[in-house]
Amino acid sequence: MRHQPRRDSRGILDPGRLLRQVRFRRHLPAAALRPYVEHYWLVDWKLTEPFEQRVVPHPAVNVVFHREDGGAEIAEVAGVGRKLFSITLRGTGRVCGVQFRPGGFRPFWRRPVAELTGRRWPLATRFPASAPRDAGPPAPGPSAGGGDRDHHQVCDGTDDDRCRALDAFLTGWAPEPDPLALEATALAETIRTDRTILRVDDFARGHDISVRRLQRLFLEYVGVGPKWVIRRYRLQEAIEQATGGPLDWATLAIDLGYSDQAHLVREFTAVTGVSPAAYARSIG
Repeated sequence: MRHQPRRDSRGILDPGRLLRQVRFRRHLPAAALRPYVEHYWLVDWKLTEPFEQRVVPHPAVNVVFHREDGGAEIAEVAGVGRKLFSITLRGTGRVCGVQFRPGGFRPFWRRPVAELTGRRWPLATRFPASAPRDAGPPAPGPSAGGGDRDHHQVCDGTDDDRCRALDAFLTGWAPEPDPLALEATALAETIRTDRTILRVDDFARGHDISVRRLQRLFLEYVGVGPKWVIRRYRLQEAIEQATGGPLDWATLAIDLGYSDQAHLVREFTAVTGVSPAAYARSIG
């Protein structure tokens, strides 16, 4: 198990500009939460003019607490985003975010995670012990057996204070251990780290899983299908490499499983809104 959060910038468009405008950092959760949570991410800002940040989402659910200009703290759960995420920050503010590992939110949500895909839900301080299947997704939050900690305190204090508040909040939610969640997380992590994984059928065969079961597992526990996860991780790798300087795009396209350079350019442009060459020229 890792002892430090990942330091890559995958998914963040123009990460250098982000770091010049705001204080962004990651921290690991308490050890008991690490099977579920990738990291906490904290952002503080004090701006003289609006700042727009764009992110190519990971195949992960996020729980986010944010407060701007001394107002009330707002909390929500964000399902896997299929489209480019853009936010404009103004004035002063703070964010405390939880990025779950792919599959890691299912033990908290206790329902098919695909229900949340592409959606954002207000975060309740209580999670109903049960809800009718036809009533729609319940508002997420700690279980009735959890603590009464007011989530409006999460963004207060130092980084350590904020991480402890997130630890307490998630522990009070009382996630239910689920071996299928662990399986989905392990499979998604293999896709993320092994760039040779390019096809769903080959991946399923290599893990002695039927394609149909793999697809059901990912929709239930990750929120999107395995093909989407493969394509998203490969595209994020292309974006991160573009941040590092000039590239041989034709070679990179083949390495990442695209049919040719034009295929990579089309997908890169469709997701980010700019061509690879234009993005490489624009980053600071």
